[in-house]
Amino acid sequence: MSSFNNKVIWITGASSGIGEALTYELANLNAKLILSSRRKEELERVKGNCPAPAQANIRILPLDLSESSTLKLSADAAIQLFGHVDVLINNGGISQRALAKETTLEVDRKIMEIDYFGTITLTKHLIPHFIQRKQGHFVTVSSITGIIGTPYRTAYAAAKHALQGFFNSLRAELWKESPAIYVTMICPGWTNTNLSLTALKGDGSAQNKKDDTHASGLTPAFVAHKIVRAIEGKKREIYVGGWKETLAAYLHRYTPGLFAKIVRKAKVK
Repeated sequence: MSSFNNKVIWITGASSGIGEALTYELANLNAKLILSSRRKEELERVKGNCPAPAQANIRILPLDLSESSTLKLSADAAIQLFGHVDVLINNGGISQRALAKETTLEVDRKIMEIDYFGTITLTKHLIPHFIQRKQGHFVTVSSITGIIGTPYRTAYAAAKHALQGFFNSLRAELWKESPAIYVTMICPGWTNTNLSLTALKGDGSAQNKKDDTHASGLTPAFVAHKIVRAIEGKKREIYVGGWKETLAAYLHRYTPGLFAKIVRKAKVK
């Protein structure tokens, strides 16, 4: 029997990309799912694509990560849907495609509000629930960009680096509350999703174009499968990417000077 059988898993950013692929993977493992994003109609589409028996165990909970003041109500509603939450997969977010000198502070703040503050707000509202139950699992989809920094992604990299710091610290704190509360960081590389389509340009408008690196990237289904295995294995952190992105992460860690020279000329769009 699957270790996800009847586990209640809340997925943000579930209307497309990695979140959608996670929904299909976990639905087939008999998990009880709560799907969240801004677009209710897309969440309904994703639910409808799941096998009929699995649909009975899927609930739709629209939310907007940029509206932090509403997220306490979202967390309370998520707990009420099945009586508890076992796993929160923080997957929702937005990216950036602009040089720092061309990016307004409003864009920096918007990306930080969605990718960082929205994510940690939901997380903080679930911490008491996990502590009360003495168990739970926070899974956050960061990025290889959360490990390294590349041109055209200053705001995005800042938000993802912030998530890495927050959840690495939180992991140590929660261990003292209960060794059965886990934190897993997922760092994907280029994945063939709409992330680059919706990425913000310096003026805040959407790029409306898929990067070549994303178009030729890993499939969301492949990344979702790796994430599910990481959750099952209670991993602290995993990299999921092609050889270039994975090598970049290790070069940054072990030979930062060499990495700094390489990244200046790297094609990142």
